[in-house]
Amino acid sequence: QASRLVELPYSSFDDDDDDDDGHSLPGVTAEQDPGVWYPGPPKASPLSHCVRYLAFLWNLLFLLLGLLILAVGVWGLLAKNPLPGGERGVPLGSDPMLLFVLAGLAASAVSLAGCLGTVRASPCLLRFFLGAVLVFGGLEVLGGLLLLLARRRLRDALRDLLLLCLLRYQEDPDLQFLVDEVQRSLQCCGLESYRDWESNLYFNCSAPGARACGVPASCCQHPLENGSVPNAQCGFGVLGLGPAAAGAVVHLGGCGAALGSWLRGQAGAIAAGASALVLVEAVGALMALRVLRDI
Repeated sequence: QASRLVELPYSSFDDDDDDDDGHSLPGVTAEQDPGVWYPGPPKASPLSHCVRYLAFLWNLLFLLLGLLILAVGVWGLLAKNPLPGGERGVPLGSDPMLLFVLAGLAASAVSLAGCLGTVRASPCLLRFFLGAVLVFGGLEVLGGLLLLLARRRLRDALRDLLLLCLLRYQEDPDLQFLVDEVQRSLQCCGLESYRDWESNLYFNCSAPGARACGVPASCCQHPLENGSVPNAQCGFGVLGLGPAAAGAVVHLGGCGAALGSWLRGQAGAIAAGASALVLVEAVGALMALRVLRDI
């Protein structure tokens, strides 16, 4: 009916209206001024533009950070396994660098969705970004609660992890670096004591080679010779000495208790870092919600 009214000449309506009461029909008014019935979209406010730019820069920053983490993980995997068809030193599923790859991929994908959703004003991408941020935040909160409720099991798992690092010290460069940094920073040696290195096949007194009956150089009290040159042989033969003689060369205490004390001392910093991470995710989610509302 509306299409028929549009096709009719305006004079016919005008004549009919003049004969009746001298006023035009509401339908004619609507045809003359369509904006009354279908108003145009409101212009975005300066605050909306500012929030959109901030959301784009926010996601771009985390996109670059995710790509950096991904590059570090890929570089770590290729550094240990340079040939795709060659013999691998470490199984891919148990390689710690795989965590960097997965974390970088996840952060890059979510941040890219946030950037594209903000620039192209795509509700689908913005909803995906919001859902991913909520999932990550929920997993972080759940992980924090599990850490608080299962502290004793976590302590046992940490001890098992340290023991695994001792056993695979010579097989995995990442674990070797981690063990050396822990022993050097906390001034400890082994899990319970320096005698724990006897469980390693390369440092056992019955093993062949120069490392037999020794400990890594990171256990030494003075790993630098003449104060500047690293001495990689300072721990050789320590397991064959008595406690008094060994105590003059290496740290006798284990890293299990030292690491537990260090973690308890850093509990406040760890909680502050976790809270800051959740706050950063919340700010990104709020900006995405504002952009989605404006769209």
